Amino acid sequence: MTEIDCLLYLHDELDRYSEDELHHISQPGVWSLGQMYDHILLVAHEYIDEVEICASLTTDTADGKTPFGEELFRQQAFPPIKIRLPDEMNAPPDNTDSRDRLKQRLLELVQRMEDWSVRLEQINPAAKTKHGGFGYLNAQEWVQLVGMHTRHHFRQKTELEQLLLH
Repeated sequence: MTEIDCLLYLHDELDRYSEDELHHISQPGVWSLGQMYDHILLVAHEYIDEVEICASLTTDTADGKTPFGEELFRQQAFPPIKIRLPDEMNAPPDNTDSRDRLKQRLLELVQRMEDWSVRLEQINPAAKTKHGGFGYLNAQEWVQLVGMHTRHHFRQKTELEQLLLH
């Protein structure tokens, strides 16, 4: 499943939920489906921002990934664990967007990714920016990270759907 396919899958899945289900928080500290969607969108845009920066760089970097970053890209997936960021980076995502607004945001993100995908081949692979946990990534790796991060949240999506049944 490509990065864009992951986002289109989430777009189509939104039709499965009522507005109440989308915003339902089962207990304190557990996100709603809407918050999960908002988080995926925000992070994907942050990663595509890095693609844009890589495209604008005029200097190469020989710096590489951290050992965790190397393993992440070797596996082409995040580990099957819950990852909690430090509190200062872990503000709860927005829970106010309607299903239609989330669908629109997903399509806008898909368009942005399609716009960059046609230019990826021309971006110097030695032009890299730093990810706090994974080390230095080039534009193609930032795009791959969008898919890895999105797929990582598919497990959370299933868990949140199960909570709706109770």
